[in-house]
Amino acid sequence: MKATAVACANIAFVKYWGHADRGSADSAKHLPANPSVSLNLDCLSTTTTVTQVEGSDQDTLTINGIAAGTAARERASRHLDRLRALAGTKGCMRVVSHNNFPTGAGMASSASAFAALTVAAAATLGLSLDERALSSIARLGSGSACRSIPTGFVEWTVEAGEQDSYAHSIAPPEHWGLCDCIAVVSAEHKHVGSIQGHEAAPSSFLHQARVEQAPARVETCRQAILDRDLEALGREMEEDAVAMHAVAMTARPPVYYWTPDTLRIMRAVVEWRAQGLPVYYTIDAGPNVHCLCEQGHRETVEHRLRSLPGVTQVLVACPGREAHLVPDHLD
Repeated sequence: MKATAVACANIAFVKYWGHADRGSADSAKHLPANPSVSLNLDCLSTTTTVTQVEGSDQDTLTINGIAAGTAARERASRHLDRLRALAGTKGCMRVVSHNNFPTGAGMASSASAFAALTVAAAATLGLSLDERALSSIARLGSGSACRSIPTGFVEWTVEAGEQDSYAHSIAPPEHWGLCDCIAVVSAEHKHVGSIQGHEAAPSSFLHQARVEQAPARVETCRQAILDRDLEALGREMEEDAVAMHAVAMTARPPVYYWTPDTLRIMRAVVEWRAQGLPVYYTIDAGPNVHCLCEQGHRETVEHRLRSLPGVTQVLVACPGREAHLVPDHLD
């Protein structure tokens, strides 16, 4: 059996940062300390083919044509084990995956990767799972992967139990013509992964304050999405991005994702907005800056970002669809 799935990366307007304090086991379950809201990005995707193989004693994983290292392969195998347990099988699998954007650079490559892996592996194993179940399972591989399962604009709620922590769609991609112009200042794999950042977050004296503010931010962002109100969305999005990075920078040990180029872009966006260009920024766990605007301002924002020192490329994405199966396989 073989199946191939495609899943979008996502950009969070209200970030998932830190795990719920319900016991040490919750870190591995990726139960979030706060709810979050995100947007799937149509041009940033992972395609993954999963094949059942005979006569092998371990799973294999190839990413962008290169055999994955032991840590990445074992992480994927643990995720496959969850799905094999549901299917009642133990056979090994070959996983071939391709990202069309930089991997591990703070652009949610793990979200799209584990969403695609979940959908492809479930189909390969003959599992019939609804969106809620797929989202909940994807979360176990990478927390934000649960948000790449549903379509378009997505909310990940905080619930009491493991099976209740999943994401659902707020609105489809065609609801609002937003564009995400991503100013890439580094495509290198970040030195501190998001997992370590999540674990360190509670050590920051700012963490609890941010968690307490998150539900109100999510509610404001949800309504802003429904109303197509960029100003309301952008205001909350920028404040939460800065708050999340403030938590990271005041954690023990501190985590610094920003670079001088990151700050230069942030300041430029604020200046452009003061001059009348409606654009807002957000930054995930990395140095690259996501600049959100509506379709009519896309070319202007993209052009201005390309002119800034330190910007090596600009990726442009619009609202993307749900994780889904495709007929063409990678191997």
